[in-house]
Amino acid sequence: METTSSTPSSVTPPWDVFPQKTLDSIDIAVLVLYFLFVLAVGLWSMWKTQRSTVKGYFLAGGQMVWWPVGASLFASNVGSGHFIGLAGSGAASGIAATAYEWNGMFCVLVLAWLFLPIYIAAGVTTMPEYLRKRFGGKRIQMFLAILYLFIYIFTKISVDMYAGALFIQQALHWDLYIAVAGLLAITAVYTVAGGLAAVIYTDALQTFIMLIGAVTLMVFSFVEVGGLEGLQTKYFDAIPSTRKENSSCGLPREDAFHIFRDPVNSDLPWPGVLVGMTIPSLWYWCTDQVIVQRSLAAKNLSHAKGGSLMTSYLKILPLFMMVMPGMISRILFPDLVACADAEICRKICGNPSGCSDIAYPKLVIELLPVGLRGLMMSVMIAALMSSLTSIFNSASTIFTMDLWKHFRPRCSEWELMIVGRVFVLLLTVVSILWIPLVQAGQGGQLFIYIQSISSYLQPPVAMVFILGCFWKRANEKGAFWGLVIGLLLGVIRLVLDFIYPEPQCGEIDLRPGVVKYMHYLYFSMVLAAISTLTVLVVSMLTEPPSEEMKFQLLGHLYQLSY
Repeated sequence: METTSSTPSSVTPPWDVFPQKTLDSIDIAVLVLYFLFVLAVGLWSMWKTQRSTVKGYFLAGGQMVWWPVGASLFASNVGSGHFIGLAGSGAASGIAATAYEWNGMFCVLVLAWLFLPIYIAAGVTTMPEYLRKRFGGKRIQMFLAILYLFIYIFTKISVDMYAGALFIQQALHWDLYIAVAGLLAITAVYTVAGGLAAVIYTDALQTFIMLIGAVTLMVFSFVEVGGLEGLQTKYFDAIPSTRKENSSCGLPREDAFHIFRDPVNSDLPWPGVLVGMTIPSLWYWCTDQVIVQRSLAAKNLSHAKGGSLMTSYLKILPLFMMVMPGMISRILFPDLVACADAEICRKICGNPSGCSDIAYPKLVIELLPVGLRGLMMSVMIAALMSSLTSIFNSASTIFTMDLWKHFRPRCSEWELMIVGRVFVLLLTVVSILWIPLVQAGQGGQLFIYIQSISSYLQPPVAMVFILGCFWKRANEKGAFWGLVIGLLLGVIRLVLDFIYPEPQCGEIDLRPGVVKYMHYLYFSMVLAAISTLTVLVVSMLTEPPSEEMKFQLLGHLYQLSY
C-alpha cells in the first residue's frame, strides 16, 4: 500500500530537477576560458612533439616523463561516467563502490612492476600485437582487436556519452546534439592532429582542473551537512516522503558505510570484491590498450613506474571527491535523488529504476556559487573529453596497427598515419549517432552497469594475458579456445541479464537462478576459472610452442615470460 503524502517541498509539480535555465555570464566566461586553455595546450603539444612517425603519433615518441603519464592514466580512467556513476552508487547504496577504485590502486602497480617490462621487451604498440608475438598466428590478434573495439564502443564510449549527456541536457539545458557535436569537434581537432602526445598533455591539464573542481565541491558538500559525522548520522534519515509502506524501498542500506559486505545477500559480496573484482581490474589496468599505451609512452621504465605510483595515490581520492558527495546529495535532496516510486522517478529523471545518477549534477547546480559553477561544468566536460580522447586514440591505434596492417601488410607509415586519423573521425561520428541508444538504455545505477558488463567480457582476456606472460607452456590453441569458451559463456550471461532485468523495488523476482543467485562478481570468478582450465588443458593436450617460436622469442621476450 502506498502512502501518497503531499508533494514534497523540494519538488515542483513539473518535477523540474534543474530549474535554473541558463548559466550566469561569469560561468560562461569560465567555460570559454577553459576551452581556450585546453585548445592552447593541445596545439602547443602538437608542435612540441614529433608526430610524423608511427611511434611518434601512437606512442608519443616514447619520450614522456612520469607526471604527465600519471596524470593521463588518472584522467583516462576517471571519465564523466565516474563522477555521475560513483556519486549515484554512493547515493543509492553507500561507500561500497569505492572498492573498485581502491582495487585499481594495486593493479596499476602490478602493471608497472610485472607486465610492463614484458611489453617493453617485446617492442609492441598494441595489446593484440603482444599476443601475436607471444603465441604466433593471427587469429588471436584479430579476435582480440575486434573484441577491444566492441568493449570500447559498448561500455566506455556509450557510458561516458550518457553521463556527459545527462549533465549537458539536464543541468545546462543545452541542445544535446549541438553540445556533444561541439565537444567532440574540439577533442577531435587535437586527437587527430597531435596523436598521443597531445592527448597526454591535455589529460594532465584536465586532471589538474578535475582535482581543483571536485575538491572544491567536496568542501562545500561537507560544510553543508556538518562534516563526516553529520554525513554518518544524516544519511540514514535521507528517506523520500513518498514510498511504499512495509517495504525497504527508499530506505538507505544498513551497511552503507561498509566496503566488505555480506557474502550472500548484499549488493557487493566481500569474496566477490576481493577476487571477482580483481580479475576485470587486472584486465583494465594491465592489458587494456588505453592504459598500457600511456605507460609505453614513458621515456623509460622508471618514469612508467613513477606515473603508476602517482595514479595509485590519486585513486585514494574518489571516495571523498565522488562517492561521499553523492551520499550528501541524497541527504540534501531525498525526494529527488532517492525517489522510490517508479512513476515519480520517471517524472523526475525519465528513469523508473531510480534517479541516483542525478546526485552529482544536482549538487553542482544547487551548492556552488556563481563562477565556481562554471568551474565544475568545466570539470565535468574535462572528464568527458579526457576519457573520450583516450579511447579515440587507443581505438584508432588498435584498428590501424592490428586490423589495417593485417589486410595491407606492406602499407607505408604515411598510410598508417592517415588511417589512424580517419578512424578517430569515424569514431566521433559513431559517438554522436550513439546518443539516442544510450539515452534509451540508461540504467538506474550507471557505474554498476559498467562493472557488470566488464565482469562478463574481461576475465577470459585477463587470464589469457596472465598465463601468456607467466607460463611458458601456454600455446596458441590453448589461448584461443580459452578466449572463445570464456567469452561465449560471458555473452550468454550478458544476454540473460538484458532479457531478465533486475526487478524494481517491491516487485517479485522471477529471474532464472543463474541470474538471480549468482552475483556478477561471483560469475567473474567462475568465468576466470573456466577460461584458465581451458587454456591449461588444451595447451597440455596439444603440441608445445614450436622450437622456431622459442628461438624467435628467446632473445627479448621468451625468457621474460617469468
